[in-house]
Amino acid sequence: MNKTLSNFILVVFLSLFFINCANRGTPGGGPKDETPPNIIKSVPENYSTNFTGNEIRVYFDEYVKIKDLQKQLIISPPMKTQPEVTPLGGASKYITIKIHDTLLPNTTYAFNFGNSIADNNEGNPYPYYRYVLSTGDYIDSLSVSGNIVDALKKQPETFVSVSLYEVDSTFSDSIIYKETPRYITNTLDSLTTFSIENIKEGKYMLIALKDGNGDNKFQQKTDQIAFYKDFIEVPTDSLFTLKLFSEALDFNSTRPKLLSGEKIAFGYEGDHEGMAIELLSEVPPEFEYRVTKDPKTDSLNYWYKPRLEVDSLLFKVIHPTMEKDHTVRISKQERDSLIIETSPSGTIRFDEPFRISANTPLINIDTNKMTLIDRDSTQIDFTTEFDTITNTYAFNFDKTEDNAYNMQILPEAFVDFFDNKNDTLNYYLDTKKASDFGYARFTLVNAKYPLIIQLTDKDGNIKFEQFIVENSNFIDFLNLSPSVYHIRVIHDTNGNKKYDPGNYLKKIQPEHVSHFKEIEIRADWGISETLQFTSE
Repeated sequence: MNKTLSNFILVVFLSLFFINCANRGTPGGGPKDETPPNIIKSVPENYSTNFTGNEIRVYFDEYVKIKDLQKQLIISPPMKTQPEVTPLGGASKYITIKIHDTLLPNTTYAFNFGNSIADNNEGNPYPYYRYVLSTGDYIDSLSVSGNIVDALKKQPETFVSVSLYEVDSTFSDSIIYKETPRYITNTLDSLTTFSIENIKEGKYMLIALKDGNGDNKFQQKTDQIAFYKDFIEVPTDSLFTLKLFSEALDFNSTRPKLLSGEKIAFGYEGDHEGMAIELLSEVPPEFEYRVTKDPKTDSLNYWYKPRLEVDSLLFKVIHPTMEKDHTVRISKQERDSLIIETSPSGTIRFDEPFRISANTPLINIDTNKMTLIDRDSTQIDFTTEFDTITNTYAFNFDKTEDNAYNMQILPEAFVDFFDNKNDTLNYYLDTKKASDFGYARFTLVNAKYPLIIQLTDKDGNIKFEQFIVENSNFIDFLNLSPSVYHIRVIHDTNGNKKYDPGNYLKKIQPEHVSHFKEIEIRADWGISETLQFTSE
């Protein structure tokens, strides 16, 4: 009897055990939970006034977790010391905000959580939760709205901060480099529109930043910026458009360094145009130097001879915006050997030159030691152009379709600064059939000149471009490789044949850019498009 009873108890125990284990799994075939968590209460309540505490709790009807808080949480006005938000890395039925900063009096604060709060099981977010409080008697309720565009690209960056700086007796243009804004919001990862809410009445400067390090201050090297041309008065019903751009870096000369024998690299930031290098140390009468642009880095290479028996040389870098002295330590090192490089290799386009460059400064070329023949062994005439700063010779010659070319360069045709000479060189090029290419014809309506028409890839890289200075019936792009191209038109206000970004301190907006629908170019086929321009 006892044995029977024991067996019965064991069977019941095992049955309950397996039932319990089965209940721990998720039932198959049931609908997926897509409901976000609900807020039960907040302590203190959302939109509370006369706040004097340092802790906030928000309670939910289920376990929640917090993700991507660093990107998603935006506090307006920004706090010097970020609050502590929990739970991080775990789950809880409430979140806690511990404030470690001293809050400003009579100020409305908004905690914008974006999509960082989600239920623990399925990850359903509580979308764009905002907790608002005031240290004064009322909640500020005004707002400023608008949209973000990229000055050059079709789509702007994500996670763009949009800020308001109060224009009062302490305001200056340099405030964006030194201080955090009065109010701030963020476009997060999907929106190109913005709305800064809970603002008090007043005069403000409106800017946007793609903030590289998240400090809510502008760094020219790392951040993109947009600014509205005028101060704005709040309240306002206007919608504001901000064009985001990267400023051209201000010129700066960085510390030069001896790289090899009689070769000093002078690094720089910004544009090297107008940059000059002056040697201040005494040198012998036979002293010579050349300056070339490094093809891979932002630096100018200063080459000199003869070798100097000195410990250091003193230089002055001169630029229209600055002058700076540098001392360069000198040591005995091997000089660079002459290396010849060419572009393109293989196939050459009908309208492009054949380029030959060197790693050391070229000082002489003997074209009598060069021959260019085609597939039929017919000698082809060519001309040369030399760019001293890039240290490159461009060989221009007429090309025909479906042809092959051989350029032979005999020894000592090139002589460099250190009297190095080339060995025998042979280069082989070919052209495609005309039927391998397509073309595009553009008719421009209501265009203002000058302008630059660019065909780019999907990432905005320029593949073909033309500079147009006056009205024409049509613009042709010939010999286009089959591909999909995006059409970008730069309204070149100053006619310098390049896109100019804006400048915040000079209050210069970026040059206007128009985008049109992409076109597909096919081999042996042409298309005709009308580009209709509207006023900016």
